[in-house]
Amino acid sequence: MVDLKNEPQSAIDAHGIIGDMRSAALINDKGSIDFFCWPEFDSPSIFCSLLDSPAAGIFQLTPDLPGARREQIYLPNTNVLQTRWLSEEAVVEITDLLSISDDIDDLPLLIRRVRVISGKATLHLRCAVRHDYARAPTRATADNADVCFSAPDQPGLRLASSHALTIEDDAAVAHFSLEQDQGAEFVLGGLEDSRVESCGTDLRLERTLKFWRGWLAQSNYRGRWREMVNRSALALKLLTSRKHGAILAAATFGLPETPGGERNWDYRYTWIRDASFTVYAFMRLGFVQESNDYMRWLRGRVSDCCGQPMKINILYAIDGRQELPETELKHLSGHGGAQPVRIGNGAWDQVQLDIFGELMDAVYLVNKYGEAISYEGWKHAVEVVDQVCETWNQKDVGIWEMRGESHHFLHSRLMCWVALDRAIRLASKRSLPAPFARWDQTRQAIYEDIWSNFWNAERGHFVQHIGSTNLDGSMLLMPLVRFVAATDSRWLSTLEAIQKNLVRDGMVYRYRNDDNQIDGLQGIEGAFTACSFWYVECLARAGQVEKAHLEFEQLLRYANPLGLYAEEFDSQARHLGNTPQALSHLALISAATFLDRKLSGEKTVWQP
Repeated sequence: MVDLKNEPQSAIDAHGIIGDMRSAALINDKGSIDFFCWPEFDSPSIFCSLLDSPAAGIFQLTPDLPGARREQIYLPNTNVLQTRWLSEEAVVEITDLLSISDDIDDLPLLIRRVRVISGKATLHLRCAVRHDYARAPTRATADNADVCFSAPDQPGLRLASSHALTIEDDAAVAHFSLEQDQGAEFVLGGLEDSRVESCGTDLRLERTLKFWRGWLAQSNYRGRWREMVNRSALALKLLTSRKHGAILAAATFGLPETPGGERNWDYRYTWIRDASFTVYAFMRLGFVQESNDYMRWLRGRVSDCCGQPMKINILYAIDGRQELPETELKHLSGHGGAQPVRIGNGAWDQVQLDIFGELMDAVYLVNKYGEAISYEGWKHAVEVVDQVCETWNQKDVGIWEMRGESHHFLHSRLMCWVALDRAIRLASKRSLPAPFARWDQTRQAIYEDIWSNFWNAERGHFVQHIGSTNLDGSMLLMPLVRFVAATDSRWLSTLEAIQKNLVRDGMVYRYRNDDNQIDGLQGIEGAFTACSFWYVECLARAGQVEKAHLEFEQLLRYANPLGLYAEEFDSQARHLGNTPQALSHLALISAATFLDRKLSGEKTVWQP
């Protein structure tokens, strides 16, 4: 019999994700939901065995088929997940979804449907809700045929089942057998949610499939990597708030960037930095509405500064909350023993000057391909750019949110230049009032500063920060943001140095400094997925198209079986860090669209 209580942790890349654009759940290839925050993306978890053991909450549903082959697939062009078991005795499939409702304020509704395709199978269910990151004592009680879960000061949940449930150790438990073509249904939702019923999920499944397929049909990508680009687009949409328009950095918290190490962060928030990447990816695929919605969310963050000294946070909660204090969950053992497990993110009040560039790049792109900027919007943009003029030559912690000393980072200078460049371009094209002389003078000063202070003639490449001789993966953005020509001799020598020092089998490290003084943390992290895709695009733009093609195909093989990417890779291309990572998929889309045009011999007509 299957031992549900002692199920070992699954690898990070052994998971699919389902979501309703309000919350998301991770399901491993053993049929267990081992991560689910409810009712919001950044609410406390109710299932968190991914970061501990089944005692931290889990929803297990599995057939008793030892030795069966397991696989996971998405129903085509959707975020509806199927987990399948194939054995001599039976073929069993479980279909999981978070139902898409007409009302964006409806609480998430988790639907699990199991069906025996061939043969006969005995199935085991154990739903152990554990409120508040498994910190609150959760009690399971029977309510007629349903099981209700409650904890002090926490939202209650109800589980409805088409098969009889019992309660063991404050978990709902069931054991039942199904013949060929027989099925069972399980629905988990709010305690008072009238939609929590043990039957009639066909219509909800049909509506959810229709939503995802209808949304994806708007994509204009017809290139050779359509399946991977579509999966990336679906992952990004799943991580987008249907109500607010913002997009999460990732669905999870606490998953380690170093196995067994301390580099474990909460990414269930929205980073201003990802703005231009998000807008570019959605716009490039034809999803104009998502780009416009995201920019409205961004404008709301900038407008919060109106009448006060300009202060834009690095990241925000998806509903716009600014303060996200970092807390350690010391009762959780962590994924693979990686501690501490953190919620909240201490980077929220760091100084990172590059965010102004990403913000203005996004404003520029949306004005070029989406909604024109408003009067109030331009006033806020002017405030942002004026702030850049005042602060561009200050130290900060950089794009990688270093927790060591502040420095004059190249990437921060680069993106300050982008902020001014895009603002001048936008004002000129739209005939908007602006202090052109001051902005252009500052733009030129930053340009000269980068070439004078960040180019190391002896090493023959740009450097990470003033006083350093190290390389940095963020340099790969220099030609992508049009600061330097992709075929410039100095850039090509920098690209060659990156290849020699930061690239391993197509996987690119953010930095590989000799000690941990640069970021103040112990251990060496994995290769950064987004940097790896930026590297592909840089190769293609430099005319090394065949090499870019090969590297891209290798990176595609490093996706998990469902086409999803976490934040980083270990030395064997296994996934590290939070997952799925939006920036990874944004970079994939950018690389795929550009490389496809180069391989097809098309002229590049869509440019940021």
